Amino acid sequence: MSTYDTTTDGAPGQTARDPDSTTAKAQEKAQDAAFQAQDKAQQAAGQARNRVRDEVDTRSTQAGQQAETVADDVRSVSEHLRAEGKDKPAELADKAAARVADLGDYLKRSDGDAILRDVERFGRDKPWAVMAGGVVLGIAASRFLKASSSRRYHEQESSASLPARRAPERELSLSGGVVPQQETGPGARSGA
Repeated sequence: MSTYDTTTDGAPGQTARDPDSTTAKAQEKAQDAAFQAQDKAQQAAGQARNRVRDEVDTRSTQAGQQAETVADDVRSVSEHLRAEGKDKPAELADKAAARVADLGDYLKRSDGDAILRDVERFGRDKPWAVMAGGVVLGIAASRFLKASSSRRYHEQESSASLPARRAPERELSLSGGVVPQQETGPGARSGA
């Protein structure tokens, strides 16, 4: 087995390349890259958080205005019920209108951060309610997908049976080629 001399003319035992300094430089570069990636990820997360907050703020204000409109409509129904002498249903409609109006007021006056904090707090306080809501949404989504897939299946089946879409049937010969389709009916050529 042969060995190579890696010493230089400098101090005895000093190698041409110092493996410790090369490793240290590589580690330093890796740490710099990791810090840069972490910084970019934090910036992206901050931007996403700002976009979500702004979108929630805009949508909540719109939902608050719509909730106030609904509350006004329910109040008018309540007045109509009272005019007909139906006090108990009118009282229930008033309570529902008050709750919808409160929700609308909350949505209009709260900014995106406050709403997101409240949602997070609700999720921490009542995780079972969040899970139940997720289950209900999952079931609703699966029912919707099932209904739409069966509709698409029936549409596909009915469109495949239409004569305009049907491809002409061809016979294969024993030699592997396609036998030309023979015309039938009046005016068809006989014998070829």
